[in-house]
Amino acid sequence: MADQTTGRQLQRILHYSVTPCRPLLGLRRNECALYDVDCDEVYPRLYIGDVESARNKQYLRLIGITHVLNTAEGTRFGQVDTGHSYYRDMSGVSCTFRYMGFPLVDQPSTDISRYFYIASKFIENGINSGGKVLVHCMMGMSRSATCVLAYLMIARKMSAAEAIRTVRMHRDIRPNEGFLQQLADLDNELKRDRLYY
Repeated sequence: MADQTTGRQLQRILHYSVTPCRPLLGLRRNECALYDVDCDEVYPRLYIGDVESARNKQYLRLIGITHVLNTAEGTRFGQVDTGHSYYRDMSGVSCTFRYMGFPLVDQPSTDISRYFYIASKFIENGINSGGKVLVHCMMGMSRSATCVLAYLMIARKMSAAEAIRTVRMHRDIRPNEGFLQQLADLDNELKRDRLYY
């Protein structure tokens, strides 16, 4: 196939696309600083954030998060030790809170692609139920961004380039080179599948 996507092409798109500086809708810049979070709505009802966003339950309630996907679950360095029990007090009368965690390490050799379809289904279920979904890792730049990009490609039928440009309009992201290659492989797989269906 002559029109193959490569990790290097996706790196160039990341490098040359610009993220405008925008505060989260509904919050002024000083309010984001008050909550000490780094979180952005990158697609309607879909947010990417850092560890502090995920740990700040008051902030999650404020913006209406109903689903959290932790792409760095674990207790080791570089991972985030939250889980179902951490969020047990988040379900209320008006909503049921959902949590999912993947034990990923932010290294190019990590096989994040094995979680692409599971993450996509979790995000899609959250959005379709009328909820809001936070996808996070330590910094909200690599693991979480990669899963959100995969969701946009799988569920919203975007190419990898379109997904990157869409997210970069709202947040600076930096998936590592191994993750970019796995996204390129997904892009090529989805292109092939769409040719036959």
